[in-house]
Amino acid sequence: MPSLVANNGPEAGRSYELRDGEYIMGRHPDCDIVIDVGAVSRYHCKVYVTETDSNLEDLKSRNGTFVNETASTGRTKLSPGDQIRVCDVVFTYHLDDRTKASPPPEDPGQASDDSSVSAVMIDDEAEVSSSTIMSKLDVISTRGRAQFAASAELKLNALIEITQSLGKALILDEVLPQVLNSLFRIFHQADRGFVGLVDDKGTLVPRWTKLRRENTNDTIRVSRTIANQVMQSKEAVISADAATDERFEMSQSIADFRIRSMMCAPLLDGENKALGILQLDTLNQGQKFQNEDLEILVSVAYQASIAIDNTRLHEQRFQQRTLARDLQLAKDVQNAFLPRRAPDIEGYDFFDYYQAANQIGGDYYDYIRLVDGRLVVVVADVVGHGIAAAMLMAKLSAEARFCLASISDPAAAVTALNERMCQFNLNRFVTFVMVTIDPETHEATIVNAGHPPPIHRRADGTVETPSKQEARLPIGIMEDVEYHAANVTLQPGDSLTLFTDGLDEAMNPEGKQFTVQRMREIVSETSGAPQEIGDRLLTSVRGHLAGAPQADDMCLVALRRKT
Repeated sequence: MPSLVANNGPEAGRSYELRDGEYIMGRHPDCDIVIDVGAVSRYHCKVYVTETDSNLEDLKSRNGTFVNETASTGRTKLSPGDQIRVCDVVFTYHLDDRTKASPPPEDPGQASDDSSVSAVMIDDEAEVSSSTIMSKLDVISTRGRAQFAASAELKLNALIEITQSLGKALILDEVLPQVLNSLFRIFHQADRGFVGLVDDKGTLVPRWTKLRRENTNDTIRVSRTIANQVMQSKEAVISADAATDERFEMSQSIADFRIRSMMCAPLLDGENKALGILQLDTLNQGQKFQNEDLEILVSVAYQASIAIDNTRLHEQRFQQRTLARDLQLAKDVQNAFLPRRAPDIEGYDFFDYYQAANQIGGDYYDYIRLVDGRLVVVVADVVGHGIAAAMLMAKLSAEARFCLASISDPAAAVTALNERMCQFNLNRFVTFVMVTIDPETHEATIVNAGHPPPIHRRADGTVETPSKQEARLPIGIMEDVEYHAANVTLQPGDSLTLFTDGLDEAMNPEGKQFTVQRMREIVSETSGAPQEIGDRLLTSVRGHLAGAPQADDMCLVALRRKT
């Protein structure tokens, strides 16, 4: 039966059976094969399956559909082994179950798989028996070098085939099982093969197994002691007669199958750290493995190690691309929360600036028009920066608008906002300052929740810091905090500058901060025009950084009552 196997992505390893009919692939939940990746179109492509063949058709997706890295136009006929790429997610098309794909067991040079075959690691504590270890081979000093004795041509051809397959490997589940098949063509005496890899916790776990003879419900038992010794010593070993090796006394498989000879080689990454093991064994007492066999196995293990390293790097790059795409999408969403333009209020000028330290940040500013004609200007700073801070900023924005829409008194609205944010138990706080401007009376009502107070510049150039005395705890720390307001009447030419600590705490290479005092001096020296205030402050901060990286998000809002 035809099937598609996801090589990577959210459903990596999953197999989708394709019976006669049509199968839509895409991001929409109603698709037959859902690919939950942002760049995938809702209905991306379709697979048509009949009794005789299968065809793929791109559904005018944004990023196209590729078969073996060739863009699909019209209907593309699929062949076994074809790689279907939907954005960064790759599927392999199979015409039949992969575990039945190897040649029949009657061919003595081929290995057969049984879907019921499994492997387990046996914890055997016996000491190594020196009488049964025929030979050891230092893997690091012999990497990539193989010598041949009997049947050199056959062994060389098989080794070349393995090298070519592994050189193109990006999906280990497709390639490494074929390595075991090729090893069985090299070593006619081999009865069983095993590949184990170390997981994230450092534990060796079975990944692929092969049997020359079909055997229902067979289980391969692998000595953890031998595996650990091989990986720790970086030496491949041959055991002459595993049935008499003391280390296997606790292994039931030795008694059951009378293993007469086995080879085990470590898989090492580029830094010579153990990735796993490659093991073969035989039941034939008259055809034990020899030293030259071990050299070939080591050479294959070397090539396999490179392939494993490459596939892991490929997967890391894929994850990094996915993360970068998700961060860009998050940045776009965050920017959509910020005002698109300054308010159009007669008699007032505005300037605003926002720059996250990373792709997304936790600073926030907003302009909110109330139904009675007043304008609310908000500047806030969520503790920390990055994804978590950005998510909390989005929630704060929604809650602030709700509180201001339902409560007319600015101080009471901020008190209610704090109560709501505390109920989420997020263990994060937000410094928050809010200025409510009445364009009729020109009164500015300032409510400060642990934030740097605005800089009030009068028309004559003097500067003050209103709301400093009325400042209370940041939002989200403690319930039942009552916030108070400070009132300032803006005279013609007066300005207010609101900012986050990414500006005043900007640190140069010598470790010195920019400071609020320096900001006050710069604001005082300007004409009071918001554009000039913003340009002067940002130019001075960048000069102060002197090439040092921006350590925190920066947000700046300046407003002035026109003369």
